[in-house]
Amino acid sequence: MKEKLIEFVLKIFAMISILITVAIVVLLLFEAKDFFKEVSFFDLFKGDSWNPLLSKPTYNIMTLIIGTIMIAVISCVIAIPLGLLIAVYLSEYASKKVRSFLKPILEILAFIPSVVYGFFALTFITPLLKTFIHSLEIYNALSAGIAIGIMIIPMIASLSEDALRSVPGSIKRGAYALGSTKYEVTAKVLIPAAKSGIISSFILAISRAIGETMVVAIASGSNPLLNVNPLKSVQTLTTYMANVSMGDVSYNSIEYKTIFVCGAILFFLTLILNIVARKIINKSKHKL
Repeated sequence: MKEKLIEFVLKIFAMISILITVAIVVLLLFEAKDFFKEVSFFDLFKGDSWNPLLSKPTYNIMTLIIGTIMIAVISCVIAIPLGLLIAVYLSEYASKKVRSFLKPILEILAFIPSVVYGFFALTFITPLLKTFIHSLEIYNALSAGIAIGIMIIPMIASLSEDALRSVPGSIKRGAYALGSTKYEVTAKVLIPAAKSGIISSFILAISRAIGETMVVAIASGSNPLLNVNPLKSVQTLTTYMANVSMGDVSYNSIEYKTIFVCGAILFFLTLILNIVARKIINKSKHKL
């Protein structure tokens, strides 16, 4: 009876997470449905800006999607190589004393509020970059992407280190017994063996970068024009949702419904990202 009771309780908790996800999807689609009663789906790709609040509104959602992807790409270019290198160093090269000193510092970075990173980007990163790039605007995508990249480094480093340290020691010892160097063991044995865990850390970090709000709102501004220049201000899906949620838009209006359209698109972007990552992880497992 105890075993069956425990199994039943665990199933209930597992179902709760599924039900919450389904409820979120249903809510987003139900609210977004009312938006498409008044605005055609093809209108989401017309014009050169996203301005639902104007007297003559424009609904080019690509403005927000491109801004979101641009900042996510910049942050990943910063965070993924640095995070992986830090994980390799902590796992294979650092002594116990160095690891016990660096690991808590790395974890402290993960607990810093995102609003602090936003002001750090605005007051330090942007002035620093402006000394080298004179055409850089005060609010720009590059500074926001760098700040988010710094913010998600601890996530990648910590999860990747756990994946590397979970590789069985027998595999490592066997590689050393064959005469491999530390670099060869790390690059050709440990990283391929821990590939699924490392990729999972990348996906979590990318999802965090896509869904970040405060850093982008503070550092990149809210330029609703279609733009692919990282030196200029951009608006992302999350910053638009935050701006409209301030209370200036009347409830149940068409402008209010745009929040749920952006939320649905953001959800499906992360869903596609996770599906692709899962396929990559499964392929790597089959190869191993």
